[in-house]
Amino acid sequence: MPKVKLFNQEDVLQKAMELFWKSGYHATSIQDLVNHLGINRASLYDTYGGKKKLFDQSLELYCNTNREGMRQLLKSQDSVKQGLRKIFETAIANSTTDIDRKGCFVVNSITELIPGDDPLKKALIKNRTSFVDIYYEFLLSGQQSGEISKDKDIRSIASLIYTLFSGIKVIGKIEPDHKNLLSSVDSILSLLD
Repeated sequence: MPKVKLFNQEDVLQKAMELFWKSGYHATSIQDLVNHLGINRASLYDTYGGKKKLFDQSLELYCNTNREGMRQLLKSQDSVKQGLRKIFETAIANSTTDIDRKGCFVVNSITELIPGDDPLKKALIKNRTSFVDIYYEFLLSGQQSGEISKDKDIRSIASLIYTLFSGIKVIGKIEPDHKNLLSSVDSILSLLD
């Protein structure tokens, strides 16, 4: 008779994501995972394949959740410029009010594990490309509506938006100055005028 799992796999994955995001890969031990997740070592290995595979699944969950959240937020905006400002305001608010100063799980993973983990690097490049494409499509809709001039290089601006968004998550960890971060956003958004 097969063993019945006595835990919700998605809930455990969510908890693992939060722990890895807060502590990083190397600082999180198997015992930390067992204690935090409330499952035993055998279940951790049987269900998730071990620490590294659980980390990879956690990071994938984070990326997928954030990508979908970004799509939905931008889809709900009437103005491209105001929508972009809103995503930055939200990122700044999250960064400056997070008492753990976690920053961005993606950025944290890049600085901790790259170079050295080629499969992870490929996944993170794919994540970056997906976000740049989301921003590009949003900017393109602004060009099509006439809100953004057709002479703007929106592919480069989309890439710059991704870079600034990531940078805000880093700077917010060390200097959570809402006003200063918003000033940088205004400079970037002025490229759309």
